[in-house]
Amino acid sequence: MNVVAHRFGELLDLIPKFKSHSQEFIVATAMVISEAFESGKKILICGNGGSAADSQHFAAEFVNIFSKTLNRRAMPAIALSTDSSIITAIANDSSYDQVFARQVEAYAEPGDVVIAFTTSGSSQSCINAVVSAKTKGAKTIAFTRSNAAISKLVEISVEVPSIDTQHIQECHILAYHAVTEIVENELFVSKRI
Repeated sequence: MNVVAHRFGELLDLIPKFKSHSQEFIVATAMVISEAFESGKKILICGNGGSAADSQHFAAEFVNIFSKTLNRRAMPAIALSTDSSIITAIANDSSYDQVFARQVEAYAEPGDVVIAFTTSGSSQSCINAVVSAKTKGAKTIAFTRSNAAISKLVEISVEVPSIDTQHIQECHILAYHAVTEIVENELFVSKRI
């Protein structure tokens, strides 16, 4: 079997399982984010590698716009993987494991939402960010795999029932696009704030 057919087949098999396993957590994530934005709060998003790119992509959907049919205000979402001076200073002077936690300490306020993307579920920099968020009174969400260590630490965990990193990332994209659409519908279609 060629690679394309194999990988597409795996993903087509995984998506219904992911929907069944995580649909309610995807909706719950959207509701928490909607409530935060409605209350004038922000979201802080972190992740490493491909998950760093996902954190930036997710933030961009809120700051810019997801649905091209809406004319809405920007919503405050910050990807913590983007400031190379801050990241390298913390990594050099302290530890890479603190690169997100230190930023959460600086930026998070009670009622904000801290979201960690970790396909392994055990990324120490993401776990430390969640721990830091709790001390700041922020709500915590993870996008991860099933039975992840980080799931025990957060209020909501969107888990992909797979151990294949690429398919976990592909499902994360599907999930956060759904979250963004639900948030926009809640805030700008249903309520028209």
